[in-house]
Amino acid sequence: MAKRKINNYALLSGYDYFVPNISQLFILLAFIILGVVLGNLVTLALSLIPGMGQDAMMIVSYPLMFIPAMIYAKSRSRNMSIGGEGLKLDSRTFSPLSLSKCILLAIGGAVAMWFFSDPLGRLLPEPGEMIKQLLESMTQGNMILNFISVCIFAPFFEEWLCRGMVLRGLLGSNVKPAWAIVISALFFALIHMNPWQALPAFVIGSMMGYVYYRTGSLKLTMLMHFTNNFLSLVLSNIDALKDVESWAEVLPAPSYWALVALSVLVAAVVIVCFSRIPASPTGGLEKRKALIEQ
Repeated sequence: MAKRKINNYALLSGYDYFVPNISQLFILLAFIILGVVLGNLVTLALSLIPGMGQDAMMIVSYPLMFIPAMIYAKSRSRNMSIGGEGLKLDSRTFSPLSLSKCILLAIGGAVAMWFFSDPLGRLLPEPGEMIKQLLESMTQGNMILNFISVCIFAPFFEEWLCRGMVLRGLLGSNVKPAWAIVISALFFALIHMNPWQALPAFVIGSMMGYVYYRTGSLKLTMLMHFTNNFLSLVLSNIDALKDVESWAEVLPAPSYWALVALSVLVAAVVIVCFSRIPASPTGGLEKRKALIEQ
């Protein structure tokens, strides 16, 4: 069989021929764990440098968490391009909606989920001092370094893994779309490794999973992820709001619950609008498989 031409230097399309099955998803998880170990070792080494801040260490160690898994996936994609079926990691299945409408809907959905997760977070006990310091280290400090880590690196690497690999792999393995979306959202929640981030991560992860299922656009879910993290980063650096743990502390009860109700309404509108994009029982995979042959 002839080897199909793939761009080994492309950020996303170089993974088109690796659609991980269930066992390969566990292998990816093992490589992620290896990456976490490497990242922690680098963080430990950097902490020995006088004056090295947590934000500077994060921008170096965070990408290392994903690099082993990305190398493995890229290698598998290259090998499987010989006679194997591909499934685009990032496509543009927007019709009958336009790209601009999808962008606006994606941003609106991300903002709605950001507000909707607020009352859910109030169900959790107050985090301990260590968790508080961890969360503050990701949003307070050098604004530029935190922006790169939180708003650039996190949307790119986490969407590649959770939607591009996990959700796409589950859909490619003929797991029912609803279950695939829920499982990928749970995986997204678990990699945050604490419930105070995991709960809102599951909420927005479910929305991002649905958008990816309908559109196949990883860039669209990266935009949603960016929107969510950017809001958290900006508001946590406003002096009047940095110590606020819930909007209920800022808004009177009627206004607070009206905002929550509005977020639910917006989320419903976003889901209904994206549902207009036709999806086959396997999640629009036929269209995305056809695209890779073009």
